Amino acid sequence: MMSLLTRKPRSQSAAPGRHDLEPLWFEWLALGGLLVFATWLLGMRGVWALLLTSDPTGLTLVIIVVFAASTLWCGARSRELQRQRGLLVEARQHRPNEGWASEYLAALAARPRDADAPLDLLMEQTHGPHHTAWWVNGIQLKLGLLGKVIGFSVLALNIGQIQNFDPTQTQDLLKSLTTGLGIALLTTMVGLVGNILLGLQLTRLDRYADALVSDCQRAGLGASSRDESH
Repeated sequence: MMSLLTRKPRSQSAAPGRHDLEPLWFEWLALGGLLVFATWLLGMRGVWALLLTSDPTGLTLVIIVVFAASTLWCGARSRELQRQRGLLVEARQHRPNEGWASEYLAALAARPRDADAPLDLLMEQTHGPHHTAWWVNGIQLKLGLLGKVIGFSVLALNIGQIQNFDPTQTQDLLKSLTTGLGIALLTTMVGLVGNILLGLQLTRLDRYADALVSDCQRAGLGASSRDESH
């Protein structure tokens, strides 16, 4: 009991931030492994062949390519954010480096005319690329909706071309009608799934970037208080 009462608290500058041990890069690797396994499993079940052959517009393939490229970008971004988090720890230990945190602390120490400029530059580095990524995430949903519109348009055109109903042509008629309905449903489904999975990754990146900015500001406040004490 006495040892707990007499234990000295660590200084704020030396204490690691609450996000120091968050393995963002390994989290993405785990998610990437699950996605690779799901891709292999769906391929073995013949789902990919069904999706690609049932969509003559090619929008399903475009959505899949956009999602795959965006997921790889999220992996590279998560690795960079985790690296910058490690450079922040080094900057707190007064070890110079070329990280975003060191640039931010150096800008604060220079006391620029625009006091908000260092934080604005830091926000651009940590959050700027994510705005484009969120726009790409919305593109997946819009492509799915475009496929839905095209599918229902094909369905409406096929219905409009019916002159008379011949019972002997029922099979061909149903096949032509379900083509448009299949395009609408498949593209919408693939777009929604891609939007949800990529949005999950981008939300995690945004939260990690928010924590990085807050820890940089905390380090800047600690540096300012030390300068004022001297």
